[in-house]
Amino acid sequence: MEKMKKTVFCFAMIVFATTQSDAQTPHGWRGPERSGIYPETGLLKSWPAGGPELLWETLDAGKGYSSPVKVNDKLFVTGMNEDETMEIFSAYSLDGKKLYEVPYSKPWDQTYPETRTTPAVEGDKAYVISGSGDIVCLNTANGDILWTVNGAEEFARKTGIWGTSECPLLFDNKIIYTPSGDQTTMVALDTQTGKTVWKSEPLGDAGSYVSPILITYNGKRQIVGSTGNTVFGVNPENGKIEWTFKEWGGPARPAPPGAPAGPRPNIATNTPLYHNGQLFFSHGYDIGSYMLQLNDDMTGVELRWKNDDLDTHHGGQVLMDGTIYGSNWINNNQGNWVAVDWNTGETKYDHTWSGGKSKGSIVAADDMLYCYDERRGGVGLIKPNPEKFDLVSEFRVTKGEGPHWAHPVIADGVLYLRHGNALMAYKVK
Repeated sequence: MEKMKKTVFCFAMIVFATTQSDAQTPHGWRGPERSGIYPETGLLKSWPAGGPELLWETLDAGKGYSSPVKVNDKLFVTGMNEDETMEIFSAYSLDGKKLYEVPYSKPWDQTYPETRTTPAVEGDKAYVISGSGDIVCLNTANGDILWTVNGAEEFARKTGIWGTSECPLLFDNKIIYTPSGDQTTMVALDTQTGKTVWKSEPLGDAGSYVSPILITYNGKRQIVGSTGNTVFGVNPENGKIEWTFKEWGGPARPAPPGAPAGPRPNIATNTPLYHNGQLFFSHGYDIGSYMLQLNDDMTGVELRWKNDDLDTHHGGQVLMDGTIYGSNWINNNQGNWVAVDWNTGETKYDHTWSGGKSKGSIVAADDMLYCYDERRGGVGLIKPNPEKFDLVSEFRVTKGEGPHWAHPVIADGVLYLRHGNALMAYKVK
């Protein structure tokens, strides 16, 4: 099937199980454990015909594909300013009033420039990584910029055709950035000053669109990240790359028209799913999904199984009760919803979502799945069931513009959805 160009962003990307995890960014991309699973209870198990109660909506978030982050009495989100020359960081009250907006960096200057970094918030500071490769620290009280590092220039970033699409990972007073290229692959910066703490060795690859995770296995920690061609594990103390995996199988794909000659890197978007020493990766465009097993000292991995049905574009996956749930890539406008057994790689179902809806993003909370169709804006409440796509309730987002690529967020009984410049809050408790 002919492959079509499409963007891929930080969404993608992220999921690992809530067990065996380490201290992740508590307020950031895809929930407190970067897993797509939100620790909510007492949520609605079905919705009225028109959807849950809309608490508020605003159309001034600016164009973007990133998700909002709730911290205490504020909601933080990134977007673009009105003339689309700068990425902006905005704070909202919990009733939807904009408290401030601050321009912090130029956006990516080629195709799909819309903002995609979901902020990471720790204490009174927020961190973002722009499409043009700037790493920025802001004061959450008023939006003041505390420091900026031009990561593209300082680390000789080597990016794919959609720029940088990485959400910050924070731990131990470090912020992680993956410039890729010939100078280094991954770097750690001091969260207080922006100064470089360590740089990993270069792999020479172009970058991917994956946000890394921090894992623990047999008492040892490791950062797991990705370039366009390589998945790798990094020692979080010194930046040493401890293992790599690039055995994707099949012939190297040629570069698309207009791109540099040579084999085309994977369009990698989805951060791995992690559980008990095992790492699950899924990339779209018929690359498929892979289960890797770490060895005991985390210095190598081996392939356990491969699945060609769960071929996630950039909507992420979640792991619930031994089953991986997500959507696949048929082409840039089509995709089904898929469930795969974690242990065996067996496809449990591969179903369409009726009404012309397609692939999209997925999160989970209170033993239910929340699916957000990227094509028509359908939002579905799904009962996890490895035998079928068990749709309980659904409604449609009609405000905003562009594809529905921002991943949902659930916090304190509220479902937050973003569609381009539109930001909406729904009561789901």
